[in-house]
Amino acid sequence: MLDKDMREPLFEYLEDRYGKVRIIEEKVIKKSRADVLAIVEGGIIGLEIKSDNDTYVRLARQVKDYDRFCDNCYVVVGESHIHVAEHIPDYWGIIVISQENVIVERDAETCPKVSITNQLGILWRSELLNIQLKEGLPKLPSTRRADIYKRLIDTAGEPTIKVDICEQLFERDYTIFDNKKPEEDSTKTTKRSTKRASRRKVSRKSVAADKKRAHVTNYVGPRKKKLSSKKT
Repeated sequence: MLDKDMREPLFEYLEDRYGKVRIIEEKVIKKSRADVLAIVEGGIIGLEIKSDNDTYVRLARQVKDYDRFCDNCYVVVGESHIHVAEHIPDYWGIIVISQENVIVERDAETCPKVSITNQLGILWRSELLNIQLKEGLPKLPSTRRADIYKRLIDTAGEPTIKVDICEQLFERDYTIFDNKKPEEDSTKTTKRSTKRASRRKVSRKSVAADKKRAHVTNYVGPRKKKLSSKKT
């Protein structure tokens, strides 16, 4: 299968499993571009897609970068990648997508190198400020972000801040770019509601800090088709 044909069934699987998930596509993290970051309650899931036409040339580099930003990671492959397990750590999960099914060959465990400060770095300044105020910190306009991160972690603890990060990313509002100058991200957004008839696509453009395009999708809807899971 091709990359473009794998994404829709993958997103449907994520929706089916987590119920409510925010999808960010093509997000630059360190030296890699994450195919999919799935924001769920209390965590960020990274998914690297390897279609039947892809190789493993860049996978080692990608694994290192995903590990720093994601709580759990999966490689998502077509049926031809029968040796993919040899190229990823044991704590990475494996999802196989065919024309008929989405199969979880191996579930992911927690990434041991994930960094809460890297996850905080995904936030816009306005989102970071929301967390500061929620956790009782002042605005700190002249303070370096790294120092703000430390104060937040010292004040509220990593588990609480991780939940705050996911809440901010899930509620990220790209409509703030309407009739305004570009700010921090270059984004194409799509929302899917629980009503199938209520589907729309909206494009929002701005100048990204990483000068790359990201795609964001909300999946908050019913199951669309039966997906299978195989335990290891």
